[in-house]
Amino acid sequence: MSENSNLKISTRGVNVFYGEKQAIRDVSIDIATEHVTAFIGPSGCGKSTFLRTLNRMNDTIAGCRIEGEIKLDGEDIYSSGMDVVQLRARVGMVFQKPNPFPKSIYENVAYGPRIHGLAATKADMDAIVEKSLRRAGLWDEVKDRLADAGTALSGGQQQRLCIARAIAVSPEVILMDEPCSALDPIATARIEELIDELKGRYAIVIVTHSMQQAARVSQRTAFFHLGSMVEYGETSTIFTNPREERTKDYITGRYG
Repeated sequence: MSENSNLKISTRGVNVFYGEKQAIRDVSIDIATEHVTAFIGPSGCGKSTFLRTLNRMNDTIAGCRIEGEIKLDGEDIYSSGMDVVQLRARVGMVFQKPNPFPKSIYENVAYGPRIHGLAATKADMDAIVEKSLRRAGLWDEVKDRLADAGTALSGGQQQRLCIARAIAVSPEVILMDEPCSALDPIATARIEELIDELKGRYAIVIVTHSMQQAARVSQRTAFFHLGSMVEYGETSTIFTNPREERTKDYITGRYG
């Protein structure tokens, strides 16, 4: 897969330690733009920890140490020359619980472009805000109330606002850490449709507890267990004909 021109992120031999405790063991994976990649596995298996290494979110955790190589477009993201603020604009993150800023809907989306100097004029900013909200499937619901607080939206709308906020800085990768776990089934379906619409435009990686969700939204699935990546391949293969016994046991509900 490394010859793939759509290869976006490549990791080799990644280990993550919290103090003495090893949370991730020797994970090597290639992530391409044209696929949605799902990370599945039981709670505490390391999938969210590994996701957070991809935009250096673990840097904020005291005592966290990372070994191995993580490259974005062939560039080592842990090199001393890497601008972490710029990295996090390129590799956006959507969290488990919607976390809109305590600002207006408009300002939630405009915040990143303003920091990164992406809009020269108010008209430019208006265009970025509208385009981001449209891509996040939220524009028609909020276009007449852009001055309202983002926190006044429903949970599902807040999560789409957070996706619009991530999109607004023109990222290359969007990481989603269980983006639907706090949402009802209807809001979840809307987010899943949205992931499908965004596929191919961004490299998307989603951590999910729901195997059904992984099966619905992803084309590639990685199964994590006890800090290791047990198996990685086409989603349809992982769910119907896994190579590893541990994967089969998890898929069929024997543990997890």
